[in-house]
Amino acid sequence: MSPTFFRHPLAIAASAFLLLWTAAARAETIETAARQAIVVDYNTGAVLLEKNADELMTPSSMSKLMTVYMVFSRLKEGSLKMTDKLPVSETAWKKHYKTGGSLMFLPVHSMVTVSDLLRGVIIQSGNDACSVLAEGIAGSEEAFAEQETRKARQIGLTKSTFRNASGWPEPGHQMTARDLSVLATHLIRDFPDYYPIFGEKSFSYNNIKQDNRNPLIWENVPGADGLKTGHTEEGGYGEVGSVLRNGRRVIVVLNGLTSIKARAEESQRLIEWAFRDFDDYTLFKPGDAVTDAEVWLGTQPTVPLAVADGLTVTLPRTARHEMKVTASYDGPVPAPIKKGARIGTLTITAPGMEDQKIPLIAAADVQKLGMVGRVGAAVKHILWGGRG
Repeated sequence: MSPTFFRHPLAIAASAFLLLWTAAARAETIETAARQAIVVDYNTGAVLLEKNADELMTPSSMSKLMTVYMVFSRLKEGSLKMTDKLPVSETAWKKHYKTGGSLMFLPVHSMVTVSDLLRGVIIQSGNDACSVLAEGIAGSEEAFAEQETRKARQIGLTKSTFRNASGWPEPGHQMTARDLSVLATHLIRDFPDYYPIFGEKSFSYNNIKQDNRNPLIWENVPGADGLKTGHTEEGGYGEVGSVLRNGRRVIVVLNGLTSIKARAEESQRLIEWAFRDFDDYTLFKPGDAVTDAEVWLGTQPTVPLAVADGLTVTLPRTARHEMKVTASYDGPVPAPIKKGARIGTLTITAPGMEDQKIPLIAAADVQKLGMVGRVGAAVKHILWGGRG
């Protein structure tokens, strides 16, 4: 399937310092064996590749990321602490004991810190740890799953529905690749104090050491620091991965692969493709004047125009040199002009992409001339055709 490009759901919110823009461009076509896939530039929200990204799928343990999000949220707001201890109920223990699923191997009726439980979920992929956290937060796993679904809608996961905290196969427990990329973006952006746990390679509990299942942090992938793998018979092998290099981060979501080996190779291949074929280009920094607009009857002859918070774009490297940026406005602009008012439009064109139009705003106030000044400007216009 050929890659397509459009605005990511978090594109506007991903940074307070950039006006984020998604290139509707095409690099060289790349295929993927995954049934569902999406590759996203974290800094700009640009979707570099997608394949069935809005198709509901069995997310397996990748849906544990929503459970982690719920716990991180409680930690950030202060209603939960890493040192708090939660009980391992008989209900949670029996639900996963002897199921063959991933376990943290929690003893029934024991008390476990939130810190250990989080690592049991993130590193060991423990289904039992998920149930204990769910019961501790919401009273029951069913109530917790309902909370997850409500929160998912609030943060932009438009199609995901949760039936449990672990991703254990259950009718109606579904997500999309795009929703997983949005969730990964939230985890990285909203919880910088807790996100590094995803990069930890191993964790021991109850004298049992288990390694992180994420292949990216074990393979020769510089900058890999998250997030989660998953596998069920129905969903196949999946991966939500994130790699940060020289200030640029790429998120990849894959599902429906046929083996652990295929998952590792495909996630690494698409990550390297995204870094090799695309780059982020800062066209204007916050406060940079793009152009000056002529002012009619103002105390200043011109007003600088700017993009509200600067402008960074993600483009195929081959399209960079043929990109054109054009500023336009209807002028002269009559005074008074208030700083921040929309005055014109910045249009960006490049081969193989749709034109992108970004608002240009006044970067300064311009007052209207007094009566004497307006009369002088009118006389000047009558006599010489000039404009004041």
